[in-house]
Amino acid sequence: MSGQRFLVRKAAVLGAGVMGAQIAAHLVNANIETLLFELPGDAGNPNANVIKAVEKLKKQEPAPLSVKTKAACIQAANYEQYLELLKDCDLVIEAIAERMDWKRDLYVKVAPHLGEHTIFASNTSGLSINQLAEAFPETLRHRFCGIHFFNPPRYMHLVELIPCQTSDGGMLDHLEEFLVTNLGKGVIRAKDTPNFIANRIGVFSLLATMHHGRAFDFGFDMVDALTGSLIGRPKSATFRTADVVGLDTLAHVINTMRDTLPDDPWHRYFAAPDWLQGLIQAGALGEKVKRGVYQKIKNEIHVFDLAAQTYRLSAAEVDEDLKRLLKYSSPAEKFAALRNSQEPQAQFLWSIFRDLFHYCAVQLETIADNARDLDLAVRWGFGWNQGPFEIWQAAGWKQIAGWIQEDIAAGKSMSLAPLPQWVMTIADSESPGVHSAQGSFAPASGKPQLRSTLPVYQRQLFPDRLIGESAVYGETIFETDAVRLWHTGDRIAILSFKSKMHTIGIDVLEGVQQAIKEAEQNWRALVIWQTEPPFSAGANLQKATEKPKADAQQSGVPVAPPAPPKPPTAFQSFLKKLRKSTQETVLHVARELDLADVLMAKKLAEVEGMIKQFQQTSQRLRYSMIPTVAAVDGLALGGGCEFVMHCDRAVATLESYIGLVETGVGLLPAGGGCKEFAMRAAQNAKDGDPFSQLKYYFQTVAMAELGKSAEQAKELGYLRSADTVVMHRFELLHVAKAQALALAEAGYRPPLRMREIPVAGNTGIATIQSQLVNMREGGFISEHDNLIANKVAHVMCGGDLTPGSLVDEDWFLELERAAFMELLATEKTQARIEYTLKTGKPLRN
Repeated sequence: MSGQRFLVRKAAVLGAGVMGAQIAAHLVNANIETLLFELPGDAGNPNANVIKAVEKLKKQEPAPLSVKTKAACIQAANYEQYLELLKDCDLVIEAIAERMDWKRDLYVKVAPHLGEHTIFASNTSGLSINQLAEAFPETLRHRFCGIHFFNPPRYMHLVELIPCQTSDGGMLDHLEEFLVTNLGKGVIRAKDTPNFIANRIGVFSLLATMHHGRAFDFGFDMVDALTGSLIGRPKSATFRTADVVGLDTLAHVINTMRDTLPDDPWHRYFAAPDWLQGLIQAGALGEKVKRGVYQKIKNEIHVFDLAAQTYRLSAAEVDEDLKRLLKYSSPAEKFAALRNSQEPQAQFLWSIFRDLFHYCAVQLETIADNARDLDLAVRWGFGWNQGPFEIWQAAGWKQIAGWIQEDIAAGKSMSLAPLPQWVMTIADSESPGVHSAQGSFAPASGKPQLRSTLPVYQRQLFPDRLIGESAVYGETIFETDAVRLWHTGDRIAILSFKSKMHTIGIDVLEGVQQAIKEAEQNWRALVIWQTEPPFSAGANLQKATEKPKADAQQSGVPVAPPAPPKPPTAFQSFLKKLRKSTQETVLHVARELDLADVLMAKKLAEVEGMIKQFQQTSQRLRYSMIPTVAAVDGLALGGGCEFVMHCDRAVATLESYIGLVETGVGLLPAGGGCKEFAMRAAQNAKDGDPFSQLKYYFQTVAMAELGKSAEQAKELGYLRSADTVVMHRFELLHVAKAQALALAEAGYRPPLRMREIPVAGNTGIATIQSQLVNMREGGFISEHDNLIANKVAHVMCGGDLTPGSLVDEDWFLELERAAFMELLATEKTQARIEYTLKTGKPLRN
């Protein structure tokens, strides 16, 4: 098999439970035809169980599907009628419940129906792959392995790939390449040990946190306040994460460790606490039943109180002294302060870190090939900013190792197991630490091990880095305080912003124009790509005052922002949602516009000048003499979205959140976004009437609609059908450069300017206004909401002209500027912006 190219034309997932259905969803996100199997349903519809699971996918948040229409691409099947379809599947993933006997019985049933080259993989979170393989015919075992997705599969970057003793090496390489490029995953090869790498370390960390939380008599909410974003972990911290995973699932994983790791020096801690068993018995299984460690009552979060055996209001507060301590710039000083502090909260944090470091050091040789695999598995699987060894190395390897030894000797650690000899050997080396430019420490050889040499990783020009690894972002062409233009030796110029959140101010606009001029003279194409997400959080109308940042290390898995409003199904639905803009989206816009000082100083003329320069820059991107490509990852809001819309091509990761969201703070898009939608409506007009398409674009802009994926951004019109969606974020630059080069090789010429654009005119405006009047009188929108929507309609319909009148692009740009400034000058828009900046909440005035 190693000499053949591995193509997945069709896949099947066995099991339509929570994980199985979501794995199927992600396969169709990647445009892979997918069968989803489950036990037969009722007599009337044998596929009822699968159909129910697929319908549930459409309602889940965060959304497993990139767009809801993808659900129709999942083909329902059951084991009684459709097993013969498996012969046409290149990949079959088993994802039924974590029961060894159930899985083995299923393997016996489906094995005779597999195709000649089908790869069969078990999505198990910790069962032995070699024991599972025993249920397979011996002649098929070379095509069997473990493949462990993390929940939710669309968003969590990690997939652990676990071979059995007979797995074909070429098969594993092919599968890894497929998982990386086609599904966008970070693949870690794990050994066949209980719970593999990420769950082994992550669950131990959770157990250690539970243990020390009880020892310090902290409530669950206090533990979470201490173990979330404060220490570089997700906001869900410890017990909220347990609720998301499911308390029953967590208990199962803990019991797996108890039953399969009798010789582990920490074995006595591998037991589900009584309180956990009690909640499970009471049916409080976590988020899936809306009650677990936490429960939302009305609009308040309550937490289970162990002493009272009931729920109370969650109200934990972290000591201010500890907050200041954790802000120390030096990790070494921070950890020294934690260890030496007499305050319980600081002692608690030192204790959980110490025992985590100790456990990782002792178990590394058993569970992973090298320290890199362990750190990346924890980062990608649990969303930590840094892995355990990274944190240890940053805090001073030798210092931390010495303290761990002292605490072991004093009986303070959870286990008396000694640190492995390699820990102290590294501590006494010239550059103490497990990660370096030469690779990451591998216990088997006692030497650094380089990254995988599989061809797929050559596509990752700047992969996710660990502490100790450096990345030089090419050779600089020119650099200012706001931007850097650089290249990697192939005549493609790459532009990166240096502003906070890559916002766009005067200095960035000047940098973009300078980059275009330079690229036209000396380079074949221009790619806009940021060294870390987001692409751009939008325009910043205040001159940048913060110190520019240097290229920063990428920080791991991007977390999907909170779900924005859902796409409207009808005009009435849209208007109702107009006054309920997503709070998070509004806050992003308000913060990144940063208008407070400008408004107080009444420097509206300066703002208008910047808006005009913004429009000119957008037009330069559109009509430059070299191809321009926007490489988008993460947020592309407001002005960032307008840059994307004006480049010749966009290449966006699936997890890109793109939208014109200015109406959320009482403004409208004025960097060419309204103009661009008006032009697209005219180009796609049916029977010469642009309003047929424009009304949908109007809804998108007026309700500040944000695409929750690159695919949805296509549906909303922010991305075009020709734009490319990339599944793996670290392959983004490679693909964007290839797109730019393809345009250049084709003899690129900029598009001709549209000088005769038909407008929807006053009839289009009147149609929208009639609906707005009804909603205003019905109390669904405020007077100011009505004004904003009318301004958007006026601009996008081309003003008070006869329908079908022909105008040019400058006409729309002038309308944009005028409407933006009129709204900015109103007291209510100013009040909205200032209120949101102060409170973080939207104002409906």
